[in-house]
Amino acid sequence: MDSSPVAGMLGLDEKTSLLSGRDLWSTESAEGDGVPSLVLSDGPHGVRLQSGESDHLGIYDSEPATCFPPAVALASSWDPDLVGRLGEALGREARALGVDVLLGPGVNIKRSPLCGRNFEYFSEDPLLSGMLGAAHVRGVQSQGVAASVKHFAANNQETDRMRVSADVDERALREIYLPAFERIVKEAGPATVMTAYNKVNGVYASENRWLLSQVLREEWGFGGLVVSDWGAVADRVAALVAGTDLEMPGNGGGTDAEVAAAVREGRLAESVVDTAVERLRALARRVRAETTAAEVDHAAQHRLARESAGDCLVLLKNEDRALPLAPTNRIAVIGEFARHLRYQGGGSSHVNATRVDCTLDELRTLLPEARFDFAPGYDISGQADAEELRAEAVAIAEQADTAVLVIGLRESDESEGFDREHLELPDDQVELVRAVATAARRTVVVLLNGGVVSLESWHDEVDAVVEAWLPGQAGGGAIADVLTGRVNPSGRLAETIPFRLNDTPSYLNFPGEQGHVRYGEGVMVGYRYYETAEVAVRYPFGHGLSYTTFEQSGFRVTATGAHTATTSVTVTNTGDRFGKHVVQVYVAAPQRPVRNPVRELRGFAKVALEPGESATVEIALDRRAFAYWDIQRGDWTVSGGRYEVQLAENAHAMTASATLDLAGDQLAKPLTMDSTVEEWFGHPAAGPALTEAMSAGMTEEQAAAAADNADAMRMVASMPMRQFLGFLPVPLPDEFLEQLMDMSRTQVPATA
Repeated sequence: MDSSPVAGMLGLDEKTSLLSGRDLWSTESAEGDGVPSLVLSDGPHGVRLQSGESDHLGIYDSEPATCFPPAVALASSWDPDLVGRLGEALGREARALGVDVLLGPGVNIKRSPLCGRNFEYFSEDPLLSGMLGAAHVRGVQSQGVAASVKHFAANNQETDRMRVSADVDERALREIYLPAFERIVKEAGPATVMTAYNKVNGVYASENRWLLSQVLREEWGFGGLVVSDWGAVADRVAALVAGTDLEMPGNGGGTDAEVAAAVREGRLAESVVDTAVERLRALARRVRAETTAAEVDHAAQHRLARESAGDCLVLLKNEDRALPLAPTNRIAVIGEFARHLRYQGGGSSHVNATRVDCTLDELRTLLPEARFDFAPGYDISGQADAEELRAEAVAIAEQADTAVLVIGLRESDESEGFDREHLELPDDQVELVRAVATAARRTVVVLLNGGVVSLESWHDEVDAVVEAWLPGQAGGGAIADVLTGRVNPSGRLAETIPFRLNDTPSYLNFPGEQGHVRYGEGVMVGYRYYETAEVAVRYPFGHGLSYTTFEQSGFRVTATGAHTATTSVTVTNTGDRFGKHVVQVYVAAPQRPVRNPVRELRGFAKVALEPGESATVEIALDRRAFAYWDIQRGDWTVSGGRYEVQLAENAHAMTASATLDLAGDQLAKPLTMDSTVEEWFGHPAAGPALTEAMSAGMTEEQAAAAADNADAMRMVASMPMRQFLGFLPVPLPDEFLEQLMDMSRTQVPATA
């Protein structure tokens, strides 16, 4: 007899009805038993609450809400404190609108620049994604609203997303695709985690017990509720057993009946249902504990959106100080996006913004003494005469001191639901840039795009390039702030900008074929690949310029434990204006049993300094900063040796380094007859005994020949011991080999 409190209060059918949605955006209720109906809503950069007709693809209207910079922009801030403040602002609006669960952040890794949903994700690096994601969750949940970290896991493309199997080896999962989720779970305590649509190694994420129960709950200690992505459940009973508590959206009770039938037929323990219901009850208690009505100052929210967008813009290029703009010059502003800002991506996260800034208007406000001319340059719909628009733009560029082009991808070029096929900007915009650059004295390009675009056909012809990403509803003001110098740009790339699509690490394995996508690049994702394979890129991960200059000095590394350390560096603003600098620390590992990236980001911090001001920045490196995932041990392992801790301007440009000698985990694998010759002779306990025994059975001539013939040993190094024994001139007794195997099992040093 089940004696759980839930089982005693609710009947089976009542319980199962709670585990799928009432409709598209709310859950069923059992008010008398402490389970109210909860409201869930997109999204990661703004609340998309629908009170009329509903959908999960951003088709129908939603209530007005602040559209903050999406994750693609926020990541370039490299500022967890800023992301936390935005999380608080999102939480306030969600509470004010009656939302209990806000679906975000998205922390999937940018495996390929072609992914149509990259604008919703932070980075190609798991540390940066995890630290920003944790800050987002803490901010949202500080307001009494539950966050939902998504999409768990290996959801890195839109092509065939509802059924494709992401075939990923465990080391790549553990080192690249899972750590952001792990950090957020352990450090921020998200109330919910959302499963992905795709399969992971052949099993749907919503039905993957290894992911949802073993890794998420047993290893990481997640205690919250797991909710499916909308329509991601193929087999409700299997999903419930695996650990998916809540299926969304509702489906008229069909899958509830399947669960109830499985219990009545003995195929499913009722306790599994009870556990899921109790998790839903706990979520309700958590979000309904705060009863004070939230108040939202939309003007203040908009100011925060503008401030944050300003910190996200990345100054990629600035030849001869083309920026900031001179306050009294004649300026040609060109591009339809300069007056109709593209500020967010398409799909489920599409927000009905409370207002949208116009870049052209904001420039005129900030530079009242400058003379502005405007030409649209291109037509967003693609229906107008491109040649005529281009000619008009060239005419005003010829008369200007500086031409500012605001260009980018149209929403139809990138969105949830499909991946891009190339990295190119629209042809009419490329031709426009080249024509204007030829005509203008100085040319500045501002990019608006949710995914990386190619710069190659025009980059060298312009003087300055600002990557604005999709900057949210206040992005027009933020762009004007940076162009005029009101804000000093401090963004750094959270993803690499390659020369060509062909250079990207997943090029030959994206988006897969016949229902499978093979993650053949393993851990060599993003800059890890480019730096290790020495593939040149247009701009490396971590790159970004400023209007001031910084000096980093006195870099040192101090061991704080067997496998931990602290780095310290003094940063000085050596320029003439206030600015922010991102300290980046990478680790280069010694030789290991696995292939290493040449360096990996292991710590960062953003520091704000007045001219002439200095600050000492300390960054702690924990054990994981030096570890790799050992698939044979099924655990994190630190190899012994000399590590190089590197201070860098970006993933390519190191400015200082210090070495750190670590003993590593003193581990030796137990030996079997299938262990290789190299493993037998290299074992710290059994190896010396084996060497002595074999030497004792040899003549002086045989011993001398063996010592001299290193190549022969190399040839048999990978041979299993059982095969090697057949080649020995003097056989080794079985009893002796058994003793050595016993010795290897009992004399394995403990993990340091």
